[in-house]
Amino acid sequence: MADARKTRILVAKPGLDGHDRGAKIIARALRDEGFEVIYTGLHQTPEMIVAAAVQEDVDGIGLSIMSGAHMTLFPAVLDLLQQQGAQDVVVFGGGIIPDSDIPELKKLGVKEIFTPGATTRMIAQWVRDNVRPRA
Repeated sequence: MADARKTRILVAKPGLDGHDRGAKIIARALRDEGFEVIYTGLHQTPEMIVAAAVQEDVDGIGLSIMSGAHMTLFPAVLDLLQQQGAQDVVVFGGGIIPDSDIPELKKLGVKEIFTPGATTRMIAQWVRDNVRPRA
């Protein structure tokens, strides 16, 4: 049986990173796979990302980070989601993230990290398997 509504994913580029090609590719791939996708654009603060996530009632947030600030920006988004009562939003991410940082990010609550080489099909399948429309 089909879900009452499509799974909604917010794709965001936090921080000062100006490279968004990968985020746009992921946003388009998820849309093409049947998800409802909101792309927030470049230079988003964690506050802007969480405000958009709450306003758009998303089920998941995909963060794309190339700047090296993932150990600051991911926790900030998770903390703000908690403060907004939206801790059930699934947070995942990708970009240039050292393998050594991935276990710590997962311990903090990031559900998955996709590094270079992950295919759009892999990411879409992971989202399909791990993100459900919220009640």
